[in-house]
Amino acid sequence: MSEAPALLVRGLSHDWGRKPTLRDVSFSVPRGRFCALLGPNGAGKSTLMSVLTGLIRPAPGVVEIASHDMARARRAALAEIGVVFQQPTLDLDRSVRANLRYFAALHGLGRKIADARIAEALERLGMAERADERLRALNGGHRRRMEIARALLHRPRLLLLDEPTVGLDAPARSAITDHVHQLARDGIAVLWATHLADELHPEDQVVLLHKGVVVTNGVVRDLVEDRSVTDWFTDAMESAA
Repeated sequence: MSEAPALLVRGLSHDWGRKPTLRDVSFSVPRGRFCALLGPNGAGKSTLMSVLTGLIRPAPGVVEIASHDMARARRAALAEIGVVFQQPTLDLDRSVRANLRYFAALHGLGRKIADARIAEALERLGMAERADERLRALNGGHRRRMEIARALLHRPRLLLLDEPTVGLDAPARSAITDHVHQLARDGIAVLWATHLADELHPEDQVVLLHKGVVVTNGVVRDLVEDRSVTDWFTDAMESAA
């Protein structure tokens, strides 16, 4: 019997007033997979992320996270998610360690366990020596790394990132992208929303979203060889510019 996917989305739709934003969206992300949710601005990526993080409730549609139905077992489903939002949600006047300890406490982690996980996460991110620095002193790339560390403290099975490299320079973008790909190789499922195709690796899963509809769902290397898909994506990006 195959393992249940870390994320299952089936028949998901959502309207903002009279404007349909998501239309019958369906896809799944298995454990250990980096999946890019790719599409131009306005494709519906942020709305989908809001549904997956429980901020809005779609009708109709099914969302299951590690086999927990969001509608029936909302708390259990949300406990399996780590989130890095597009807009930073950090206390810039507190230290890296203080920010992480606060989030760990929200998840009910005791101080000893929290400090061990914080030390492990910061070491992995190359930020151990920055633990007692205030966030205000860090550059954008280091703040993003800290948000990723924070999202992983409670050991979720699914990591959601909504345009996580917006505003970062090329070296910082590359470092963040490479780090999250390594997290996927280590076993966590990743859903990475972006409009930047150069953040994808050939072996990644990609869900192409346009005007709230899944245009295609496959592996990057296969889709790159499909001229109809690449032509569609170029046209969609140009029309959204």
